[in-house]
Amino acid sequence: MERTLIIVKPDAVQRGLTGEVIKRFEQRGLKIVGMKFIHMTKDLAQKHYAVHEGKPFFEGLVTYITSAPVVVMALEGNNAIAAARKTIGATRPTEAEAGTIRGDYGMEIGRNLVHGSDSVENGELEVSNFFTEAELFSWDRSTDPWIIE
Repeated sequence: MERTLIIVKPDAVQRGLTGEVIKRFEQRGLKIVGMKFIHMTKDLAQKHYAVHEGKPFFEGLVTYITSAPVVVMALEGNNAIAAARKTIGATRPTEAEAGTIRGDYGMEIGRNLVHGSDSVENGELEVSNFFTEAELFSWDRSTDPWIIE
């Protein structure tokens, strides 16, 4: 069972796509085990994007992600990282497949609507940056036997 961090970014929130984004992950079969509506601080944004520090686009990322509220979610499921990333689509929305979040709603890389963890290790780290253990809930979903073998 893997966990991934999903961020519904400012552009998706501002465009009224929050519910649609959440719906896509739930319909895929991923389970929400934590969710918050937050206005990310500069410190948290810099920590989240630390891997990009020193790159020319770093400050723009931080400014963008702190420009408006976001929804952060911890999702759980078998192969959650791969399932979430397939649901999200390619980083460049114009290269994303139709039927993915970015393919259906995105136009530019700087406004690509959603973040999803890119590895199991980063999923664990990113979830811990946004949620305490007390904010994460393990629960049995009545549909799990129809989703998980």
